[in-house]
Amino acid sequence: MEKTRYLTFALGKGRLAKKTLELFERIGITCEEMKDKDTRKLIFVNEDQRFRFFLSKGPDVPAYVEYGAADIGIVGEDTILEENRKIHEVLDLGFGRCRMCVCGPKDAAKLLQHHELIRVASKYPHIAKDYFYNKKHQTVEIIKLNGSIELAPIVGLSEVIVDIVETGSTLRENGLEVLEEICPLSARMVVNPVSMKMEHSRITKLITDLKKELVLQGV
Repeated sequence: MEKTRYLTFALGKGRLAKKTLELFERIGITCEEMKDKDTRKLIFVNEDQRFRFFLSKGPDVPAYVEYGAADIGIVGEDTILEENRKIHEVLDLGFGRCRMCVCGPKDAAKLLQHHELIRVASKYPHIAKDYFYNKKHQTVEIIKLNGSIELAPIVGLSEVIVDIVETGSTLRENGLEVLEEICPLSARMVVNPVSMKMEHSRITKLITDLKKELVLQGV
């Protein structure tokens, strides 16, 4: 008899993967290979359940899912919005909660109200552009940065920044604050559209089991 094909998961590295695996274990999905901290393996397999896992940098997860290298991805909503890939977002997993915000010094608030031409620094240029152009209808110059975004308004590179805010302590320490909230964020499950059709029953069962567990947790 032909074996069931592997269902492949791309997990965002770090805390996201750890929390995902903890959640999966609660619904009976395990991968012992991933618990070996010294391993150099790139692909981890649960042969009995026919699941395969690999870790990826967060921004790459939607690409793996869109092109079918992974059937399912676990990634932050910020990455989904920024990458804008052809994937199905199927479930809010409830952890990794934070906000995407416009931040800056207090006196920059008036620049946002009067629709002035300002510079906006961000790791998320697409999210920033969509917010300012399509929601606020404010023309801005967007500067893509990769490092400590908080530095940009302090040294005069930009008037404001668009970035993820968890506690806001880094902002406060640097004399900045949240000026506007763009959207709430959390970890999401995404699925390749073809996989959703081909493996509909397996993926639907997984989503249903996860939803039940999340309800039990009060998420």
